[in-house]
Amino acid sequence: MITYAVSLCDRSEIKEFIEKWHYSKSINGVKSSYCFKLMDGGLIVGASLFGRLAMANTWKKYVKNKDDVIELRRLCCIDDTPKNTESFFISRSLRWLKQHTSIKLVISYADETYGHHGGIYKASNFEHVGYTSPQRVIEWGGRLWHDKTIRTKYKGKLKPFAKRVKDALERGDAKYVKTKRKNIYLYNLDERRNNSCV
Repeated sequence: MITYAVSLCDRSEIKEFIEKWHYSKSINGVKSSYCFKLMDGGLIVGASLFGRLAMANTWKKYVKNKDDVIELRRLCCIDDTPKNTESFFISRSLRWLKQHTSIKLVISYADETYGHHGGIYKASNFEHVGYTSPQRVIEWGGRLWHDKTIRTKYKGKLKPFAKRVKDALERGDAKYVKTKRKNIYLYNLDERRNNSCV
């Protein structure tokens, strides 16, 4: 039986945890509106981050107002949590969003490039609605970086990291590669809200 506690938290509380346990190893460039931590006593064993959709204008496919949809941008737990821990964590996070926000829809992606097909979302009653097209990303330092990484600016100038990646591309130390498709999953909070359940 799972006895973990889920609570809203500050992004700063889970930043290092996500950088260690999520396959992306980063939250750079990820906008966050709501962050949750999964606690086992005084120890963080899971973290999730919900925020604005990564792809501009994608919201128009699903809702009339961009504030009606949010994306589950990061979700991870330590490796030795019991079975169903992630679905428990997601369900409690969704319950909080249902009760404390007017958000209508949650979207998330399972990236086949990293071997993820979305079993955890199916177990959490998300609906599989299709696939994204394969993308072109930058391979550098043993990791994949979104193409927009090299265009990230602050006060009109490229951020130092963006410049390093761009320089690596120019030197030939980094290269563009094609990713596999992503599975698209939706969770209708509004429908669940009206049915008074999650």
